[in-house]
Amino acid sequence: GQTQGQGRDGRTTDQTSPPGPRLDGCAGRPTPHNSSRLKEGVRAVSEGEVFPVPQAWAERAHMDAAGYEAALQRVESDPEGYWRDLASRLDWMKAPTQIKDTSLHKYPFHIRWYADGILNVSVNCLDRHLATRGDQTAIIWEGDGGETTTFTYKELHAETCRMANILKAKGVKKGDRVTIYLPMIPQAAVAMLACARIGAVHSVIFGGFSPDSIAGRIQDCDSRIVITADEGLRGGKIVPLKRNVDEALESCPDVTDVIV
Repeated sequence: GQTQGQGRDGRTTDQTSPPGPRLDGCAGRPTPHNSSRLKEGVRAVSEGEVFPVPQAWAERAHMDAAGYEAALQRVESDPEGYWRDLASRLDWMKAPTQIKDTSLHKYPFHIRWYADGILNVSVNCLDRHLATRGDQTAIIWEGDGGETTTFTYKELHAETCRMANILKAKGVKKGDRVTIYLPMIPQAAVAMLACARIGAVHSVIFGGFSPDSIAGRIQDCDSRIVITADEGLRGGKIVPLKRNVDEALESCPDVTDVIV
């Protein structure tokens, strides 16, 4: 198969995070992160105003206030047990036995989580959902002009496997670096998931960077493969992505393939 370049910028949906330690700055408490940014006449959302949650939303929520407080108490009293239980929500090739291994001393400084566990991110994002959510929407994309596209889990899985096979056909193997220089389109997610699927390391370059900046990043990670598009659109301005890559490759002789 072959990939097709896309020329429209867009957005994807947000993600949520698991319960963790309390964060200052909530409910209008000023912190160094928000107090200096408030301009006169501009009201911050976190000034203490409470927005009621519709009952229908509350009933299908994955966690209520009581559950959140219980999670906070558990993570403070038994952090290793809490994160061990949370890890069971993922599909592991080899389940971790080492949960938390941290040292905040200067020597040796290290922060490791699930150090001996093995999993595949692509499988956890896609494969585990195919049986029960295969036909549900995984990505909603909206372009600069208002056009929209959706991908189901099955469709996203198929596109990811297709890209992974293209990369393997180009000789990409575990540990190799792949440069991704794309606009904010679904194919960017496909490229990243494909790299994770085969164990390659993806290096994402901001779609507005110049040829010199692209070349520097390709050289820094010793990438041999670049994934890009003909062009992109940012704020109504066309960005000549493929032309930028062509100029960058004049100083990157080790790149063997460009996938558009």
